[in-house]
Amino acid sequence: MPTQLLSGKSALVTGGARRIGRGIALALAQAGADVAITYRNSEAEAAQTAREIESLGCRALAVECDVRSEASVRGAIAATTGHFGRLDVVVNNAAVFESVPLERISLEQWDAVFETNARGPFLVAREALPHLRAVQGRIVNIGSLGGIHAWAGHAHYCASKAALHMLTQAMAKAFAPEVSVNCVAPGWIKLDEHPAEEAARFAAKTPMQRNGTAEDVAQAVLFFAAGPRFVTGQILAVDGGLGLS
Repeated sequence: MPTQLLSGKSALVTGGARRIGRGIALALAQAGADVAITYRNSEAEAAQTAREIESLGCRALAVECDVRSEASVRGAIAATTGHFGRLDVVVNNAAVFESVPLERISLEQWDAVFETNARGPFLVAREALPHLRAVQGRIVNIGSLGGIHAWAGHAHYCASKAALHMLTQAMAKAFAPEVSVNCVAPGWIKLDEHPAEEAARFAAKTPMQRNGTAEDVAQAVLFFAAGPRFVTGQILAVDGGLGLS
C-alpha cells in the first residue's frame, strides 16, 4: 500500500507499547499518521515506541491508561485529541491472555479477562465516538482466532474475544454511516517470549508453514484503517490458514 495513506490523520492504539501493539503503531506511522499509544505497566517501552514513531516523521504521544477504567479511558481520549486536534483511527489492541483449565477458572480470573478484553474496547470506542464521527473515522478491534475456534485451555479468553467479535458487528451497525468498525483476529503470532519448540509446532500445523508476525497483523489493521470505508462489520482472521485445520 502507498506509504502516506494516513497523512494528516491521527490514530490511537491501546496497549501500543510493545508486541503486536507496537507493530501496529509503527505501521500506522509509516502510513503517515500521528500516533498515540496507551500503556499500563510498560512506561519505558512506551517511551521507546514513541521515539520510533517520531523517527518516522510523525508526532507521537504515550499515555498511561487502564482500559478497564471509565475515567482513565476518558482521560486518554482527551489527551489524544488535545495533542493532535483530531482522532481518525482507534485500534483496540490492549488485552490479556491466560491459560487455565476451564474447571479451574476462578470468578476473579474470568472477570479480569473480560474487563480488559471486552469492556475495555467498549469504553474506548464509546468515548472516542464523537471525535470519530466528526471525521468519518475507523475503529479496528483486535480479536483472536480463539474467538472463532474454541481452545479448551483458554475458555475465558476465547469467550472474551468472541464477545469482542460480536461487539464489533454491533458497533458497525450502531455507528454507521459515519464510522466503520472491523476486527482483525490473529492466529498464532510468534513473540520473543515463545519457546522455539512451541513456535515450530504451530508453524508445522499452519498451511502457510510459518508463524504469524506482528507485521502481518499490522498490515491487516492498515487495510481497515486506510482501505474502503464501505467495508464494515468484518472479522478478518490473520492466521496463515491455521483455523482451517
